[in-house]
Amino acid sequence: MAANKFLLTFAICRLIVTVGLTVDPTELLRLGVDGQLSLDPADVERASLDFGLMNKAKPLAVLHPASAEDVARFVKAAYGSAHGLTVSARGHGHSINGQAQTTNGVVIEMSGWRRKAAAAAAQPEEEVEDATRPRVWEKERYVDVWGGELWIEVLRETLKHGLAPKSWTDYLYLSVGGTLSNAGISGQTFNHGPQISNVHELDVVTGKGELLTCSEEKNSELFHAVLGGLGQFGIITRARIALEPAPQRVRWIRVLYSNFSAFTKDQEFLISLHGHPAPQRFDYVEGFVIVDEGLINNWRSSFFSPRNPVKLSSINADGGVLYCLEITKNYDESAAETIDQEIEALLKKLVFIPTSVFTTDLPYVDFLDRVHKAELKLRSKGLWDVPHPWFNLFVPKSRISDFDKGVFKSILGNKTSGPILIYPMNKDKWDQRSSVVTPDEDVFYLVALLRSALDTGDETQSLEYLKHQNRQILRFCAEAGIKAKQYLPHYATQEEWVDHFGDKWAQFHKRKMEFDPRHILATGQRIFHPSSSAPYIRNNNNHMSTASS
Repeated sequence: MAANKFLLTFAICRLIVTVGLTVDPTELLRLGVDGQLSLDPADVERASLDFGLMNKAKPLAVLHPASAEDVARFVKAAYGSAHGLTVSARGHGHSINGQAQTTNGVVIEMSGWRRKAAAAAAQPEEEVEDATRPRVWEKERYVDVWGGELWIEVLRETLKHGLAPKSWTDYLYLSVGGTLSNAGISGQTFNHGPQISNVHELDVVTGKGELLTCSEEKNSELFHAVLGGLGQFGIITRARIALEPAPQRVRWIRVLYSNFSAFTKDQEFLISLHGHPAPQRFDYVEGFVIVDEGLINNWRSSFFSPRNPVKLSSINADGGVLYCLEITKNYDESAAETIDQEIEALLKKLVFIPTSVFTTDLPYVDFLDRVHKAELKLRSKGLWDVPHPWFNLFVPKSRISDFDKGVFKSILGNKTSGPILIYPMNKDKWDQRSSVVTPDEDVFYLVALLRSALDTGDETQSLEYLKHQNRQILRFCAEAGIKAKQYLPHYATQEEWVDHFGDKWAQFHKRKMEFDPRHILATGQRIFHPSSSAPYIRNNNNHMSTASS
């Protein structure tokens, strides 16, 4: 504790010199922060970057908290600062556009703190006791999780009890607080809703430094604000996640389509089966677009056998584009005898290319962790730590065919440098009280361009080229009247954010003023500026006006 106090005093003194922080260091020490406030150049450098590698912003310091109380005490001190000290919570650093960065403040590293604590105490990580390890409640079927915990660790802990969360993201090395601040989606979303629809309770540190427990019944306005709130209203320090019995195995199937209409019709049929008994539906429905022959046998598509590669030229692709439907059926070994019949009955209702069925069978945990295995391959080739101009859109069902013609068959051409996902979701599985914005239709699609910028000399793989394509797609949607909404949104101006939130903006602004009135949280999102700014609000006539903060 003495060493921590020394480091904290040193760090705070540096902050005072840098930004004129008017809080007496001895007062902050009396706050009892048990974590570590670090000025280590390696810590600062790590916190200045994210997975996108397109933005860099060095914080003044990095806080490694040891508890929710640490987070609350530090945020409260920042809230009391007269010099606009900002605070950004960072999970696994998997944001794309610098959303968890800050220059005039401190980044709170929510993930990996146990490793830091173990190193400081010279103990093995597993021997460091704390109250923030996942705690599974078997009878109630939920788990309490530290906001910075990675989903892969949640899965490992819950599987010890034969349980698992219901809704996932495709990549498990993301923090719980990070995905819940956005929504958290994958192929299970059509049936269980996004991850934010599977939360019973949260502990949240608001922008005032208050540590509050919230749920449907308690502090409900904060609860719904924080879910999908892009970190604007508070820092999630604990989440209570719903669980279900974990299946043992997964039958993983991919089939191809050359006709987009047939592809989307089948996807929409499959998600309409949500709520049906398990034998009568698939458990996961996704899909991807293939505009480049090389892609189908690469990375996420490595599922296809190298001995039997799929070639676009061998199939009558519509406009040179193929579509792959990806579906799974969960089962236990005791039901192995009936799984084939259940799958066959469902496949008979689909109109994919008959010769294109590819199937594999694997343990449940291996399926959920499939992208990490692909990550390891890319890391070994030096293809992971590159810029990622990823771009995600929610596209209304009524315009998905227009999007296909204008984007997949036009703007993208015949080359891409990463997977293009496309799959539908049911709007009734989303709680409209949350902060997330979705298209105003019963069914909408996620279109995710998960591309990497590579320095190969090929212009179509360069960062500027891919960013320009993203802008082209937005412009196409605007000109065609396609009312798409960005998922994991990123905008440069507040006017664009107002347009993004639409009718939800007034509520979003009101919540901001209630829970983070000085606008010190998550400034990397670029939605609000320090409290001296005058944010836009939408009045009853749908015109923009300003209100002092």
